[in-house]
Amino acid sequence: MTGFSLVIAFVVAIALMIVAISKFKIHPFISIMGISLILGLVAGIPLIDQKVSDTETIDGIATVIGKGFSGTFTSIGIVIILGALIGSILEATGAALKFADLVIRAVGKKHPVLAMELMGWVVSIPVFCDSGFVILNPIRKAIVKRTGASSVAMTFGLSAGLYLAHVFIPPTPGPIAAANTLGIGDNLLMVIGIGVLCSIFPLVCGLIYANFIGKKVKADDEADSNEVTKTYEELVASYGKLPSAASALAPILVPILLMAASSVVSMMEVEASVWVDIVKLLGTPIIALAVGTIFAVCQLFSSKMGKDFYKLTNETLKTVGPILFITAAGGVLGKVIASSDMVNYIKDNADVFKALGIFFPFVLAAILKTAQGSSTVALTTTAGIVAPLLEVLGFGTPMGATLVCMAIGAGAMTVSHANDSYYWVVTNFGAMSTDRGYKVQTLGTLVLGLSAIVEIFILSLIFI
Repeated sequence: MTGFSLVIAFVVAIALMIVAISKFKIHPFISIMGISLILGLVAGIPLIDQKVSDTETIDGIATVIGKGFSGTFTSIGIVIILGALIGSILEATGAALKFADLVIRAVGKKHPVLAMELMGWVVSIPVFCDSGFVILNPIRKAIVKRTGASSVAMTFGLSAGLYLAHVFIPPTPGPIAAANTLGIGDNLLMVIGIGVLCSIFPLVCGLIYANFIGKKVKADDEADSNEVTKTYEELVASYGKLPSAASALAPILVPILLMAASSVVSMMEVEASVWVDIVKLLGTPIIALAVGTIFAVCQLFSSKMGKDFYKLTNETLKTVGPILFITAAGGVLGKVIASSDMVNYIKDNADVFKALGIFFPFVLAAILKTAQGSSTVALTTTAGIVAPLLEVLGFGTPMGATLVCMAIGAGAMTVSHANDSYYWVVTNFGAMSTDRGYKVQTLGTLVLGLSAIVEIFILSLIFI
């Protein structure tokens, strides 16, 4: 199957998957894997590997599924495990509560969702949004307990802040790759500045939606302020003594700083040396979080809770197991789509969208994002399609190319659903079922994307 019929098949497959999970209560892992297999066969992926030359082989459906599953584990599996372990230790020692208290004092008890959103936005500038959510989730949970705020509102507030920086602001890899492809790789400072500017309106809209949906949807870990019997002082007393601010921040800030340093070194293209290699190594998410885990374990032992380390590790692995497998299943769905002819069909029909102007890269990126799940893939693929068309679209100047880069980023958020690993990270760590996840994360990212492109369109009228 090729062409538009494949797009229709994809839409039907997603609808069937949602119905299977929400109405018939089939486990998400089984639903996603089953739909991926069926869609792959319908899309014409070969039953077995086919060798077309000495150097080229077309993957069969089993190979595609295997690569999609293992690829997701490779990219985010260990990150989720280490991040969750850090979170478990922070919760056990009271460090998460200490961090929450610092944030609330800075922003105010009346604005916890705003605090979470801004925290996520800053953290995600050097860190992938998946990793950032895992790192900051224990703080989100602690602030929910501290303030009685809506868990769902806090979840989407954090998700929105992380997502916006992830698609708009270098040194996150997606925007850097898109900027280089569009010929503005030497103007990253401008890209960063415009990225910050383009974040403002969607940050506001994301905050409004978070507070709105928080009143409509409840999470499994929802805090009911009417049932909170412990005062903050009693909660602190239950830990005996909270860690110092420096000790509480270290397991989270050290990985962030390591990843940021690596991103800066890569962006500056510093001459290769042993020290540069060490900085880049320490800045890879797996190694950075491993260092953060070491700081967390030191904190655990300094709190005289070292005997609980085995138990905490075991409980963490039990908790993240289902998350890992569902996330990997989402990776399978994305791999099936990427292995089909859908992306080529979109590329071949790009001329149809030229009349849309600044909305063209947005729509194209949104289609690719929704189809295959990865924001980074949507960013880089769309940039490659649009780059030769910049002059035709009227965006041949550096500022024009930067706004196109932002429009691609806005589309790369629209929308996050079941074939996106970030969707599963947010919904599982946010204690939401799949149907609630669609109301919160999927509709919320639609709000973010649409509000972002509105601001970008206005800026294009001013600057172009």
